Amino acid sequence: MSHLLILGGTTEANALSTAVAEKGITATYSYAGRVDNPRPQPLPVRVGGFGGAEGLVRYIRDHGISHVVDATHPFAAQMSHNAFRACSEAGVSLAALTRAAWAEQEGDQWQRVASIDAAVAALNGAAKRVFLAVGRMHLEDFATQPQHHYLLRLVDEPNELPLPNCEVVVSRGPFSLDDDLALMKRHGTELVVSKNAGGTGARAKLDAARALGVPVLMIDRPALPQRTELSSVAQVLDWLSHSGVNLGV
Repeated sequence: MSHLLILGGTTEANALSTAVAEKGITATYSYAGRVDNPRPQPLPVRVGGFGGAEGLVRYIRDHGISHVVDATHPFAAQMSHNAFRACSEAGVSLAALTRAAWAEQEGDQWQRVASIDAAVAALNGAAKRVFLAVGRMHLEDFATQPQHHYLLRLVDEPNELPLPNCEVVVSRGPFSLDDDLALMKRHGTELVVSKNAGGTGARAKLDAARALGVPVLMIDRPALPQRTELSSVAQVLDWLSHSGVNLGV
C-alpha cells in the first residue's frame, strides 16, 4: 500500500495536499515547525524535524512511506539534502515540487549575491532604511550590520529580536502590489533584501520596488541535489500515478 509524505510549508505544498486528499491518497503532511500557527490541512499532519537524514530514514520505515514529495521552500536546503539522502537509503521514490525563480525585469535594479553571508557583507556602509524580507531564521545574521533601520515582515510575533533598530509587521501572504507600495512608502524603504523564493505570494515587494525605483539585493538560491523536478500539482499526480499510486480514478 502506498503512503505519501509531503514535506510542506509552502503554497505549492498546500495545493498538493488538497489535491491528494481529494484523490483519497493515503498521505501525511509534514511541517518543519517554524511557524506558530501553521495552516490547517485536509491530511494528517506532523510538525517538527526528523533528526537529520537518519531520523527521516527511520520515519519512512516506521510509517511505511512509499513516496516523498519535497515541496519545501527553495531555501530549505538542509531539508532537501536530508530528503535526498534518506530516500536513497530507504529505497523510496522522491520528487520535488518546485517553483520557478524570479527573473529580473526591465526597470529592476537588482544586485545579486550568492548567499545570506554575501548579503550581510553587501550591507556594509552608511545607514539605510532596509526592507529585510528574509524570514525569521536569518535575522541574527544581519545583526552584524546594526547601523540600518530594518523593516521586518514576519508570520508570527517574535519573542526577541537581534536587530537594535527595527520595526515589525506581522502578516501572512499572499501580498498585493498596492499594499506593498503603501508599506514601502510609509517606511521610506531605500533597499529591499530578498531571497529569490519565486512564486506569486511574495513577489509584490519586487514589483513595488520597481515602481518606486528602489534597488533590490537578491539572494540566489542554494545548490540542491539532482532529483526529479516537477513544477505543478498535475505533474506530481501524474508522477504518482506512474509510480504505482492508485489515484482513485
